[in-house]
Amino acid sequence: MQRVAVELADALGKRDDLDYQQLVLRSAWKWHHIQCAPWLATTAVRLHKMATKKEMDVVLFSSMVTGALATLIRKKCSSANIKLSAIAHGRDVTLPGIYQTLQVRRTLNALDSVLPVSQATATECEKRGMPPSRIRVTPNGVTLSRYTLGTEKEKTGLQLLSVGRLVKRKGFTWFVDQVMPQLPVHVQYKIAGTGPEQDAIQKAAKLRGLEDRVHLLGRASDEDLAILYRESDLLIMPNLPVSGDMEGFGVVMLEAGASGTPAIAAALEGIRDVITNGVNGQLVPSGDVKKFKEAILNYPKTPEMRAQTRTHTATNFSWPNVAELYVRHLHELHASTFTD
Repeated sequence: MQRVAVELADALGKRDDLDYQQLVLRSAWKWHHIQCAPWLATTAVRLHKMATKKEMDVVLFSSMVTGALATLIRKKCSSANIKLSAIAHGRDVTLPGIYQTLQVRRTLNALDSVLPVSQATATECEKRGMPPSRIRVTPNGVTLSRYTLGTEKEKTGLQLLSVGRLVKRKGFTWFVDQVMPQLPVHVQYKIAGTGPEQDAIQKAAKLRGLEDRVHLLGRASDEDLAILYRESDLLIMPNLPVSGDMEGFGVVMLEAGASGTPAIAAALEGIRDVITNGVNGQLVPSGDVKKFKEAILNYPKTPEMRAQTRTHTATNFSWPNVAELYVRHLHELHASTFTD
């Protein structure tokens, strides 16, 4: 969510058709959680002052977390005819517990519109009381300049890559335990990320005799990720359904796609909005060992397919194009009068 906020802000800031002010927290990830609370407090004060002076027409919150500020400025903004909208990513809508009980519905009720990153997230917003007429699905974007196709080099075996937090819903442990043993010995699998499932993944690899084919890389820098995407044949998204912990979109598929690397992914939740079968990857049923095996071994791995994957990603998910969608929605919101 932090990256989306920063990159969308940068994309909007490059446009000359907006009178645009950024209130964006830019910080290193290790300090982000520490700085977030005081930033939210000062931002709430700034927004209230701007609303009092009628210095804005629309406020776009970068997530349902920052969108909670809408509950504090709703009354002032309503009196000034200032519209409030927020991006909904997925887990910021479905996370269970006291946050879900006390905040999500209140935030949705305070917003004039919500912009979910996928249809699956839109459905979750609707379940929590957001009228469909106030929902506009708008995808995440990717900064293309960070990623390149690279040059074709001789590779040893088939290179698979997964990127993400090592949690159950990502399905990495399941993939190592169930799918990797079904793949030929020349298939190598790298996983970039950290999380509570690390020991389970390592145990599964050891149990299946895959220590030399499954490689846990830990947290990777942006520069290292760009290299990993470029040098891999396929991105693997073997997600599993976990209550309250949905995959709202899957930005890593855009990053891989910008590098020309197609994704073999579970047809689950927000993932379905990213992959077009045979164009930038293949969707397969979640938890289906046979289908994952077939898709991995049969998907075309050619320079032409890599070029097609990047072109599709650039056309549909580059930040300038996605920012245009946001601007259209916010123009519509500013001119709208809701009756439901």
